[in-house]
Amino acid sequence: MNVFAEYLATIDNPVHRAGTEEVLAWVMEQFPALTPKIAWNQPMFTDHGTYIIGFSVAKAHLAVAPEKAGIDQFAEVIKKAGYDHTKLLIRMKWTSPVDYSLLKQLIEFNIADKADCATFWRQ
Repeated sequence: MNVFAEYLATIDNPVHRAGTEEVLAWVMEQFPALTPKIAWNQPMFTDHGTYIIGFSVAKAHLAVAPEKAGIDQFAEVIKKAGYDHTKLLIRMKWTSPVDYSLLKQLIEFNIADKADCATFWRQ
């Protein structure tokens, strides 16, 4: 978690900080082969140099960014989980529990789908 310590320290709201730390720790525990990093002032995880998932903190939610392909693949699951989303991010409200099974599906999808990807973002 040291890679995210400075970022987490910038989150003023203690509930948001704890929630973000919990999610990041969960990803690191569940997917130890992923590389945690800060880029564009946001915590994210990569695999062989390609983007897998990123997070950012907003006033009302934790934004989860699995790229458009992940959102397209799981749009119905996202909706059933009660989350709002755009083309590029999912809004997980601070007042609702995190759906870790959805996060797991998104990450596993991106790892498999981008196994042969040689660029950071999908082309």
